[in-house]
Amino acid sequence: MELPAIFQCVVGLDVHQAKISACAMIEQPDGTLTVEHREFGAFKRDRRALAEWVRTLGPDLVVMESTGIYWKSPYAALEQVGIAAWVVNARHVKNVPGRKTDVADAQWLATLARAGLLRASFIPPADIRHLRLIARQRQKLGGMLASEKNRLHKLLADAGIRLNVLVSDIHGQAGRAMVKALIEGQPIPEILDLAGRLRASREELFEALQPEQLSDAHRFVLSEIMAHIEELEARMGRFEQTLLAGLAAWEPQLVLLQTLPGVDRIGAAMLLVEIGTDMASFASAEKLASWVGICPGNNESAGKRKSGKIRKGNAWVRRLLCEFAQAASRSRCGLQEKFKALSIRKGHKKAIVALAHKMLRIIFAMLKNHTPYQDQAVDYEALLVQRNAPRWIKMLLKHGFISPAST
Repeated sequence: MELPAIFQCVVGLDVHQAKISACAMIEQPDGTLTVEHREFGAFKRDRRALAEWVRTLGPDLVVMESTGIYWKSPYAALEQVGIAAWVVNARHVKNVPGRKTDVADAQWLATLARAGLLRASFIPPADIRHLRLIARQRQKLGGMLASEKNRLHKLLADAGIRLNVLVSDIHGQAGRAMVKALIEGQPIPEILDLAGRLRASREELFEALQPEQLSDAHRFVLSEIMAHIEELEARMGRFEQTLLAGLAAWEPQLVLLQTLPGVDRIGAAMLLVEIGTDMASFASAEKLASWVGICPGNNESAGKRKSGKIRKGNAWVRRLLCEFAQAASRSRCGLQEKFKALSIRKGHKKAIVALAHKMLRIIFAMLKNHTPYQDQAVDYEALLVQRNAPRWIKMLLKHGFISPAST
């Protein structure tokens, strides 16, 4: 198939675990087209040979598929020799069925790229990509921690202990101290002394801490799970510390994102390493939402609107945004009113996704314009006066601008 050429020299790379198929299309000065095929291994020396071969060609464009994670090391090798390759969505370059080979795939990539029919996926700079590893592993540890906490709940319930009925979070300071004392076999009266300022009465706590059967097997498993929980929390703390230290150069953006309700410091850091700080990479908030996969899908046929469920995208960002939306829906702000209006019509889950979409659009505007979030439902002037009025009055009294009788 002949397509009008936009680029004179392009290279298509079909990347696999054990080999890389390359196809170079070069238009000669006389208008003839030269096609050159190469195959490289997947080891470091092979990736260096690939990068050197591509560099000698001096291509206008290098494209590769984004299937799996195998594209990352060839991309880094090309980046080291000064070539910024395009990583494209595999669904956009699917070849004709029955003609699929590695060589054909590489040539098809080159053909589409030469005609300007491909779009590059967003790939952040190397320093941000490295911080992504820390942020994503921290998210994985968070999932493991939640699983272990749920398992601890189940074992306590299995033993007949109903502390979670009276304590909203048994992993708070008082709750955890009581659980650890229970595992160690301390008497119930001594455990009650660890309750601190819990709202539940001593009588209720006494009944909740009475086990039906707390065997040695229960104690062993509970102690191991508790040790694992504390180890995971310590490990997550180290990941967070390293991530925030790596983002020291982007401190203004971190502070900016924290003005949005529902976004804390670590959440802002994990979001920045996913979407970056330069919103010019996405051009518009709509394209950013489409890349994340948080916007409604388009599915219309014969004039009928069908299911508009969200498409696949960056699951890491989508999870963060839904956490932000859950927190914002419980905050006193305009986003809470938006959530209430949506939840009546669409239900809780769809309202959370819609609020996450709205928050992503707000984040795009904040990072693009370098402006903090201003909530229309909050009177910032009144908050400022409420916070500073006692100090202002004290200073006015001290310097004689007002008399004590006037206050």
